Amino acid sequence: MTSRFLALLLLLGLATAARAQAPETKEKKPKKAKEEQGPLVPHDPAPIFTAREPLTLTFTVNFRQLRRDKGENPPWRSATFSYADSSGQTVTVPLKVRTRGIWRLKNCDTPPIRLNFAKEDTKQTIFAKLDKPKLVTHCRDSGEYEQWLLQEFQLYRVYNTLTPYSHRARLARIAYVDSGSNKPITTRYGFIAEDREELGSRVGAMPIEQKGAGANDLDQREMVLFGVFQYLIGNTDWSISGLHNVELFGIDTSVVPIAYDFDFAGAVATRYATPDSRLPIKRVRERLYRGLCVTGDPYPAVFDLFRARKDSIYALYRDDLGKLLEPDRAKETLEYFDEFFATLADPRLAKRYIIDACLGRG
Repeated sequence: MTSRFLALLLLLGLATAARAQAPETKEKKPKKAKEEQGPLVPHDPAPIFTAREPLTLTFTVNFRQLRRDKGENPPWRSATFSYADSSGQTVTVPLKVRTRGIWRLKNCDTPPIRLNFAKEDTKQTIFAKLDKPKLVTHCRDSGEYEQWLLQEFQLYRVYNTLTPYSHRARLARIAYVDSGSNKPITTRYGFIAEDREELGSRVGAMPIEQKGAGANDLDQREMVLFGVFQYLIGNTDWSISGLHNVELFGIDTSVVPIAYDFDFAGAVATRYATPDSRLPIKRVRERLYRGLCVTGDPYPAVFDLFRARKDSIYALYRDDLGKLLEPDRAKETLEYFDEFFATLADPRLAKRYIIDACLGRG
């Protein structure tokens, strides 16, 4: 284990021990910093993530202004979300938004967005308990780009099927309105995804921002599950040590990697997605296992988990949300998954393409 991660885990452990050993007192103590408050207790997810039917929203912001915000520290802009409540009355919730991302920010007409809700504005609304979630938008205003967004949304659902250590997401049919002109722009599907603090609160974990994690720093089973999931969806656009499309969470004395951002995955297969030129693949549909080599043998248990969840994963492409995909796209995705499960079914292939292909083998 690298020294900086060991130090971090020791701090987590010492905070837990200090809390357990502290004598009881009636004296009111000042609130401790978050990292000094001992073990985190899992909480229920925000209400928006407890249902699955698509929301119907109107998102109003000055899009001309927002599209110009391409710097590293973009300003927060005023915006609103509106929706009809159960009685048919329109509810309007003010919030702040700003652009985010790297590739999409530079290449998309509709930028990816970070939302920022104020607690007092979301009480008794569908956005209750949200803080700064992501709004994942269509990149460009066409049916093809919308289908790619729906395919990426499906991969979040697949990940949720395999582990609670994954971002929840809620689909929405969103009417986009420019506040500068009061004119509608378009209506497309998008989705709201948990931010890392919301995820951490739900699973009782602490986000870790330190780069440089290696295989020995991570929970071995969760590392393998992470890597095999990325192999299932054909995604190579990530780096644990560089925290690229990966978040790390401290849970007790373990560190768990969690994936996000799947539009470069082979299971989505956008026209713009290309693998890193340093990798030995030419197309994103070609699978390449990039999981780190681990100690022990967690592979059989992880493989069993994927096999056990296969029917549940496939069912996601046949339910009401999966049917939003064009039939041919859903069919192609399941055929792509068939190739993965055929690899798992053959011990020789699983050993060759997954176990022996891990990164860091001496």
